[in-house]
Amino acid sequence: MGKATVYVRHLESPHQTESLTKFQPLNKALAEEAAKVVYEIFDAAGGASMLKSSKEVFIKPNGIDGQPYCFTRPEVLEAAINYWYEHGAKKVYLFENSTQCNATRLVYSITGYDKVCKRTGAIPVYLDEDKNVEFEFKGRDDYMCTKLPMPKFVVKNLIKNKDKNLYITIPKLKTHSMAGVTMGVKNQWAFPQQYYRGYDHNYALASKLIDVFSYVRPDFCLLEGIEGTIYGHYPVTALADEAVLPLKLLIGGKNIVATDMVGARIFGLGLDDVEHLKIAVERGYSDGVECLDDIDIDGDISMYNTKYPTDLYDCYPEDVTVIKGREMCCKQGCQNNPLTLLQIMYKDHGGTGGWTLIMGKGFDPDEIDAIEGQVLICGDCAIDEVGDRLIQRLGKKNVFLSHTCNRLADTFAGMAYLMHVNPLEFAPINPLKSVKCLALLKLHGSKALVPSTLSHVIKKV
Repeated sequence: MGKATVYVRHLESPHQTESLTKFQPLNKALAEEAAKVVYEIFDAAGGASMLKSSKEVFIKPNGIDGQPYCFTRPEVLEAAINYWYEHGAKKVYLFENSTQCNATRLVYSITGYDKVCKRTGAIPVYLDEDKNVEFEFKGRDDYMCTKLPMPKFVVKNLIKNKDKNLYITIPKLKTHSMAGVTMGVKNQWAFPQQYYRGYDHNYALASKLIDVFSYVRPDFCLLEGIEGTIYGHYPVTALADEAVLPLKLLIGGKNIVATDMVGARIFGLGLDDVEHLKIAVERGYSDGVECLDDIDIDGDISMYNTKYPTDLYDCYPEDVTVIKGREMCCKQGCQNNPLTLLQIMYKDHGGTGGWTLIMGKGFDPDEIDAIEGQVLICGDCAIDEVGDRLIQRLGKKNVFLSHTCNRLADTFAGMAYLMHVNPLEFAPINPLKSVKCLALLKLHGSKALVPSTLSHVIKKV
């Protein structure tokens, strides 16, 4: 098999001159150049010849949340949608199933994806509002849960009718504090419904990512790297000048694993740093690509020689005591999911401390018995070991529980109460619009695990 080709294009227009803590739409020059380069990459990859018999195009952004720099820039999505309509597409769908704790319809409103769809004629699809088809996670024998319910929309259009439809994934170029990077391969993690993502969001996460990838493989990946994130995928806005790099890059390729390998290389990372890409190669999902030497890179990446950090920036409230299990504490879930949220509530929303966060397994009983006040316990390992002990001593009203490998909506609800942060602050749009979105998603049967808007005043977990 010949080498995979990956296209790397640098944008020359200036990025914003203000601090990155002030998240802004792309300036006109940068937006126009980005659109031009999107067209150039698609043309180089085959253009209209990539369309299949249905002439329908399915575009999956990285729309996990409305937090600045964590989602695919809408300007790039708009250019991609326009390209395919101009090159013969009958329909273009923009579909997503946002991360735990978020509803896709609300995220579309915050990010402006809803407006992109209106301007272009793309059809918005909210996968959390769809019915499911049952599949299985099969990559390991030690999973907590093997159920893999995927939305009917995905099964019908991207699995059963894969040969008829063009599927393009357009993720954000980001490191990830739990998975090394989050790019084309990990962008399929939207397909398990939220309830089931909490299970095995631990040392087995990389294997489950590839299990999903084995069912659903995009035809093309366009990495949006106008900015890239380090210290993980969900940068604290107040720390954006440290955690966000204005790379001004677009990277594309038909081989998704190869494209991710080039994206990882931008951050100085290789297969040994990104377990799920290593597993993808081992399981044969890279179409023979095993290293960068197997990739024909159309463009220049020689200037990227720094290995950037993927783990979280060390910045937490001093008045929150964090206790990690000595036997095990998986950074892929019970550790870094809560710590990410703790940072954001503290630095971006003025959240207060005065409580204890517990995660992992293998605790010193004397340390647990010395805890006073309120406690949030994240993950079944910690809950099983110390939950009853703390409830009996401190009372149920003072102990907050987040089950599985950290159910993010429950972690959010607990922290919102403990830190006195109103959940509506996380939706920087008109509150009436937020309430309307929340009402609509319930009306349409959304399976998103959205915390109550009253979590900051009423104990919910």
